[in-house]
Amino acid sequence: MRVAVFWTLAALVACACAAEQKKIVCYFGSWAVYRPGNGEISIENEIDASLCTHLIYTFVGLNADGTINILDKWADLPDAGGRDGYNKFNQLRNGNPRTRTLVAIGGWNEGSVTYSKVAADPALRATFVESAATFVRKYGFDGLDFDWEYPNQRGGSLKDRENYVLLLKELRKRFDEEGLLLSAALAAAQSSASKSYIVPEVVKYLDLVNLMAYDLHGLWDKTTGVNAPLYAGSWERGDQRLLNVNASINWWISQGAAPEKLILGIPFYGRSFSLDDQSQTGIGAPATAPGRAGPYTRQAGTLGYNEICEDQDWKETWQEEQRVPYAVKGDQWVGYENPRSVQEKAEFINRLGLGGVMAWSIETDDFKGICGEKNPLLKTLNHVLHGGAPLPPTSATTKAPDAEVKCRTTGFVSHPKKCSVFYVCVQNASGGFDSHELNCSKGQFFDKVQMRCNYPNLVRC
Repeated sequence: MRVAVFWTLAALVACACAAEQKKIVCYFGSWAVYRPGNGEISIENEIDASLCTHLIYTFVGLNADGTINILDKWADLPDAGGRDGYNKFNQLRNGNPRTRTLVAIGGWNEGSVTYSKVAADPALRATFVESAATFVRKYGFDGLDFDWEYPNQRGGSLKDRENYVLLLKELRKRFDEEGLLLSAALAAAQSSASKSYIVPEVVKYLDLVNLMAYDLHGLWDKTTGVNAPLYAGSWERGDQRLLNVNASINWWISQGAAPEKLILGIPFYGRSFSLDDQSQTGIGAPATAPGRAGPYTRQAGTLGYNEICEDQDWKETWQEEQRVPYAVKGDQWVGYENPRSVQEKAEFINRLGLGGVMAWSIETDDFKGICGEKNPLLKTLNHVLHGGAPLPPTSATTKAPDAEVKCRTTGFVSHPKKCSVFYVCVQNASGGFDSHELNCSKGQFFDKVQMRCNYPNLVRC
């Protein structure tokens, strides 16, 4: 009963913040239903809608005539014994009615040429707008995520910047008539975003401005580098110092984007390399070949978090300046995210007053819980952004209040002498208070300011 009371309190704490909750936008790569072994995900059984405010199904394509192209009818539709992916995905809302579902159009493989031509032609734009609204309603989604990668790049034209705004404006008008959401996935780094977007106009028409703040380093550098560093490293010079999350977000804000409109993208995968010389294993080590493909994603140069955490042979290093991990195994090197780096990015979102977080993508989290708790990255984001119970308690026991612990109201109280121990105080039937002792995870202390477990260097104990 007392444990139940504790979780009821935690729920009340979370509900008190509900009106101001950050958005947690979860992209789902629908092709993961084909992955082998533990990489295969079941939409209806292994996507936890309670962890997402918005779920985005990827991808559909764009035909040259401006109509929507379903890229995998067997996976997406029920016809001819298909997997019925759209319907299963939208039914996830039954378990969490406040979650909204969207379908994404575009992606890297779609390129830019067709989008450029459609956006440039008023008649084709009108066709697309109507096709998009009809498609979203027909298949039961709440909105559309527009993922043109990227205007004025990859075969596009300079006019794409203006035409992109026109297309968003026309989509916004039509979608408002239907009560539909409109979001977009956008390049985050200044080097790419400055070529593609008129920022104030783009932001104006979108419900969610999903910034893809990853792929900031990769094989194209010919040296090892982390996928999504939070800050610049002291070894970086010139434009290299702009290839990080902090610089990217601050550029968008400097261009007129309100922080609360920006959704920070976090990768649930890493960029991997094959080292040229195994004696050089740090950031910036020579690497001219991609890392070997993982067993689930099966793509050289990338590894899902689940593929990394399941392999115990990786030796992880925490990069203090960039606030991210990387790991080495023989001649293999990968820069990625773990719960610690995800927590720090979520805290960054809170400090800057951003609108929330976007995850690409949830099927590369540890969704089966093979390495521990299910969905550790996604749950870390929920904890920090939605004010949940301290992250993560490793044990919880009910005991008489410590003589030195004074519970005067419901809530959390730190132990006066033990940095990793804290109490949740709950009012009992007699009007007094019972305390429930909790312990932070190994290596964490209770933070009396933020009322949660945190890293020792961020806590005054």
